[in-house]
Amino acid sequence: MEQSNPTFSISELAKEFNITPRTIRFYEDQGLLSPQREGRTRVFTRRDRTRLKLALRGKRLGFSLAEIAYLIGIYDTAHDKNTQLASFLGGLQQRKAALLQQREDIEAVLQEVYAFEEQCRQLLQTRSIEQADAVTLESAGGEESG
Repeated sequence: MEQSNPTFSISELAKEFNITPRTIRFYEDQGLLSPQREGRTRVFTRRDRTRLKLALRGKRLGFSLAEIAYLIGIYDTAHDKNTQLASFLGGLQQRKAALLQQREDIEAVLQEVYAFEEQCRQLLQTRSIEQADAVTLESAGGEESG
């Protein structure tokens, strides 16, 4: 029976997913994980492991904590995989749209930065020429008065 219901310690999960125990405790505090307790020790089930995996995947994809909780809730309550997949697909489409908009915004800001850089370079070049002309005029004026 031990084989059919494996459990995991917080350090085992942290090592497996290359995260800190503090991260796991954070997800527990947010209600995404609900380990059993044996004394003061947290004991995570396969369900907790799957939920942690989904939370980390959601984070990597840029979902908010609320969106991650919603998707995990669907995972827990859906009676069929189609419901899960449809909800996940909807979430992915929204995330993709947000990322595409961010990319457009970044490109627009970069174009402004490039334009300002060019203006600054031109101003520096113009001022360098003006300063060089002023030095030349001073030199020429100094020789005439001497």
